Amino acid sequence: MNYKPVPRSDLSTKREVSYKRTCINKLVELFSDVDDFCKVFLPQWYAYQIKHGQIKRIRPCQMSMAEIMTVIILFYILNQRDFKNFYKDYLACFHKKDFPTLLSYTRFLELMPRAVSPLSSYFKTLKSTASDICVIDSTSIKVCHNVRIPRHNTFAVVAERGRGVMGWYFGFKLHLVINHKGEIIAAKVTLKISMIQLLSKSSLKI
Repeated sequence: MNYKPVPRSDLSTKREVSYKRTCINKLVELFSDVDDFCKVFLPQWYAYQIKHGQIKRIRPCQMSMAEIMTVIILFYILNQRDFKNFYKDYLACFHKKDFPTLLSYTRFLELMPRAVSPLSSYFKTLKSTASDICVIDSTSIKVCHNVRIPRHNTFAVVAERGRGVMGWYFGFKLHLVINHKGEIIAAKVTLKISMIQLLSKSSLKI
């Protein structure tokens, strides 16, 4: 029996096709879950905003809120760092068929603040329940490099200097509580506060 080795080009092509199928399947699964959430949450949220005078009417958008949320979540799932390159070079090139009504980059940035409340509410639906073993940890969220602190304006009023394991930083602290399965139970963003102080104040509810 003669064994014919598979060319590397064919192997790379098969791996690329398999990777693309996996990404598409995960994208469809993510969008389906977000879309189901939006169908329940958005009507109640819009009704609340209209009732309290926060908005006067619901302006239609070319992209749905579920699509906007999916793009934002996908950016973090893929561990991207530059949203502009992610949106223009990756999303617009490889997922144009998945998002046929994809907006321009500048227009999408204008609509991103609208997704803050839906994303926060969606995150609450993903939280798990506490178990016998829970782990709490924190990490720093730097808003800028230490050299640029005097020139930083975006979070100049709310952010503060703090010190973590990796040294000094300017920004916030993210505290997470997970169970033994690695599922998130609670999360909280604070200023320069230690986990002991956070637990003593009982501000992180499980």
